Amino acid sequence: MAQVSEIKAFVRGRAGTGGARATRREAKVPAIIYGAGRAPESVAIGSNELANVMNRGRFLSSLVDLDIDGTKVRVIPREVQVDPVQDVPLHVDFQRVSPGARIRVNVPVRFINEAASPGLKRGGVLNIVRHEIEVTCPAEAIPDHFEFSLAGLEIGRSLHISAITLPEGVRPTILNRDFTVATIAGHRTEEEGVPGAEAAVAGEGAAPVAEGGEPAPAGDAKAPAGGGKAPAGKEAAKPAAKAPEKGKK
Repeated sequence: MAQVSEIKAFVRGRAGTGGARATRREAKVPAIIYGAGRAPESVAIGSNELANVMNRGRFLSSLVDLDIDGTKVRVIPREVQVDPVQDVPLHVDFQRVSPGARIRVNVPVRFINEAASPGLKRGGVLNIVRHEIEVTCPAEAIPDHFEFSLAGLEIGRSLHISAITLPEGVRPTILNRDFTVATIAGHRTEEEGVPGAEAAVAGEGAAPVAEGGEPAPAGDAKAPAGGGKAPAGKEAAKPAAKAPEKGKK
């Protein structure tokens, strides 16, 4: 079962944008608590305390006990707004978790036995389709992670959700198909060049070809002596005219 963190929270007197800015100036993060059929409640959390809990990882899939002026409320974080420049949390949404309730949560995926995969040994690449799997489960029994074994997998093989046995009470949100979690893809070799490149290289320096597919004689490619142009067409086939002989008309 996932570990439950505890964070001290304070009731916020002012809501809205102005109240949120005033809270941040006090080195606190504004937050809201909703769900369980009760009205939303605005609270504030210490920035450093929140950062320590978030740095443990899996913040959005872990239960949190908020200590609000001595009263503990069990919640699960649903959304964190982060400053795009300073990368610090600006606002947190918490959902109340009632005892015995089922919740929807994303559980991370891990892979083991990579050395026992023939496909990876032959140069294949592990292509992870889903880094997390969304499931519904009891709030008190959120899995830490799902573990998939790569032993025996060849290139072209896939791992599906059916490859593991889910804990009792845990069901994936996708129920109508055995979806893929990862595949072993083949390694693309560097010898695969641009299409047509080999043909272009092979054509360099080839002898000219005459009509009918026969190679043209080597002499045909040369220009005639004297720098003149080679005769072309029917005129090239006519014999030169003879000069008239003396004494004959």
